[in-house]
Amino acid sequence: MLPSHSPQPSVVGPEGQRITLESLPPPNTKRWVIRRKAEVVAAVRGGLLTLEDACQRYALTVEEFLSWQRAIEQFGLPGLRTTRLQDYRPGTLRAAAPRPVDAVPEGA
Repeated sequence: MLPSHSPQPSVVGPEGQRITLESLPPPNTKRWVIRRKAEVVAAVRGGLLTLEDACQRYALTVEEFLSWQRAIEQFGLPGLRTTRLQDYRPGTLRAAAPRPVDAVPEGA
């Protein structure tokens, strides 16, 4: 009898690909591009990693991971762009400074 090989646990990634623990970003990842963030979120959502495991593996805070998850839920993958935080996250837009009201001339 041949030994049975159980397939590696996997989940569907953000681009439809299969993600396994081995295909996840390496634990020493420093540059978090959209795809890598989305893969880690998909791994946690799919049960490949626990939230605690993901945070420990990638040296993330729970708040940081949850912000990635919320960004995907609210805005899709574009919400993960760090250069666009002000467009997607409430409370981060700078309010325009009020313009001075021109003095109304007398008799106008």
